[in-house]
Amino acid sequence: MGKRTLQNRRDLALGTGAELFYDDPLEIVRGDGVFLYSSDGRSFVDMYNNVPVVGHANPAIVEAMARQQATLNVHSRYLHEGIIAFAERYAGLNHDGIESVVFSCSGTEAIEVAIQMARLASGQRGLVCTDATYHGNTELVGSMSYLWQAPPQTGEIRAFPYPDLYRPLKESLDEDELCDAYLEQVAKAIESLKAEGQGFAALIMCSIFANEGPPEIPSGFMTKVTDLVHREGGLVIADEVQAGYGRTGRWWGYEKTEFLPDIVVTGKPMGNGLPISATGAMKDLVDAFRAEKDYFNTCAATPLQAAVGMAVLDEIERLDLIRNAAEVGERLIAELKQRVPGYKVIGDARGYGLFIGVEVVKDKASKEPDAALALSLTDRLKDKGFLLSYSGKYDNVLKIRPPLVFSHDNADAFLAAFDECMG
Repeated sequence: MGKRTLQNRRDLALGTGAELFYDDPLEIVRGDGVFLYSSDGRSFVDMYNNVPVVGHANPAIVEAMARQQATLNVHSRYLHEGIIAFAERYAGLNHDGIESVVFSCSGTEAIEVAIQMARLASGQRGLVCTDATYHGNTELVGSMSYLWQAPPQTGEIRAFPYPDLYRPLKESLDEDELCDAYLEQVAKAIESLKAEGQGFAALIMCSIFANEGPPEIPSGFMTKVTDLVHREGGLVIADEVQAGYGRTGRWWGYEKTEFLPDIVVTGKPMGNGLPISATGAMKDLVDAFRAEKDYFNTCAATPLQAAVGMAVLDEIERLDLIRNAAEVGERLIAELKQRVPGYKVIGDARGYGLFIGVEVVKDKASKEPDAALALSLTDRLKDKGFLLSYSGKYDNVLKIRPPLVFSHDNADAFLAAFDECMG
């Protein structure tokens, strides 16, 4: 069956408009480690999918999943050692203020739980996020996802310009002044919520502003904005769905950007493909949420989630993937930074561990984004056997986010292909 026929069937089965990558979409039939294989027998280095954090078809994860499913998988209204041990281990990997956990199945669900938790704790409704973020796709969480829509000026949500050294609020400011300028924007957003009678419940942000670039941010901003939020009576929610689980070369993105969130949300990589997400906080916050909401999720906090979730943590540690992310990522970022002066359409390269962004521009001086070229580059790199995508406020940032088993050899091969595409 040809790809065109398969696409036509897909449009009928899933609805026309269900997103596909690349001008000539791939039919992927198998994965192994950092590689994906298409129906025509080609292999590709996966540089985009952060879900299989310990590698596609990781044997330890497959075995844990099969063994537990063959033994027991029920909902969470029974006692089970596995899920308790998983929650204890998850909380223990975080800072001391994360004591208890609510499990769910997607990052969106976990963000919803975090918002409800913050609103109950504060007694207020207002939320603050950045103006180019994405946190999920329900009506509430999707209403503060601004990659595809303009932020609101009224209601329960306010957005502030995300901190960025490459495209700063004002070019004339030094880094300390710029930090203060962004803090002022957050303060104005909070004041606007209070003036309208919404009050202020929480600031939610990805710990590395992943969908925003990820940008390099003014030094000290994350600590100072956390202090600001606490002074104003709110809580800080760290969206670690992309930043967590070793991605940055630390267990958590908030360790890399140096702040202590009140609520931590994780998702995608927790199950290496099995849907798992979590909302962690102090026990009193979680207890209050449980008492008020009586939260239940049929497929969450199950023996299957526990077995697979523990196996993923085991593999991250066994394979030393946090060190690998730090070392391979640092080198790849450095190599890309060295290339910035040599290519007139590359304005910047930056990142944290194995989450890297390459800014594609029409002109270095004006920094005018070039989304069309970024899209074209993803197609060219795909043709050379490397799968990545694009992101950012202007859709012009090449997004590099491979499984953490990505190696120095993989990085070398990618750099050679990148240079050929840019030549």
